Amino acid sequence: MKFRPLHDRVVIRRAESDTKSKGGIIIPDNAKEKPQEGEVIAVGPGARDESGALIALDVKAGDLILFGKWSGTEVKIDGEDLLIMKEADIMGIIERTITAKKAA
Repeated sequence: MKFRPLHDRVVIRRAESDTKSKGGIIIPDNAKEKPQEGEVIAVGPGARDESGALIALDVKAGDLILFGKWSGTEVKIDGEDLLIMKEADIMGIIERTITAKKAA
C-alpha cells in the first residue's frame, strides 16, 4: 500500500533504540525510551495560507529529523510502526556529516 499524507503532515520511521546501556547492561523492550529522531518517509504537499497559496514543507523524504517526545500519532502501515505528525512538531533536521555517512 502506498500512503501519502495530506496537507502539512509527515510520515516518520523512528530511529532504532539501543538495546544496551553504555555500561553494557541489556535493556528490555518495555524499559527502553523511544528515540526522538527518525527518518522522513513521506511528506504532504504543504499547508495553505489565508489567501489559498500553497506553502511547501521544509522537510523532504530521506531527511533525518529531531522531534518532540510526545509528538505525532503512532500508526501501523504495511506492518511497520510509523509516526504521522505535523511539520510544526519537528524541531529540526539533523545534518549528516561525511564521517557519519562513512561509519553508517
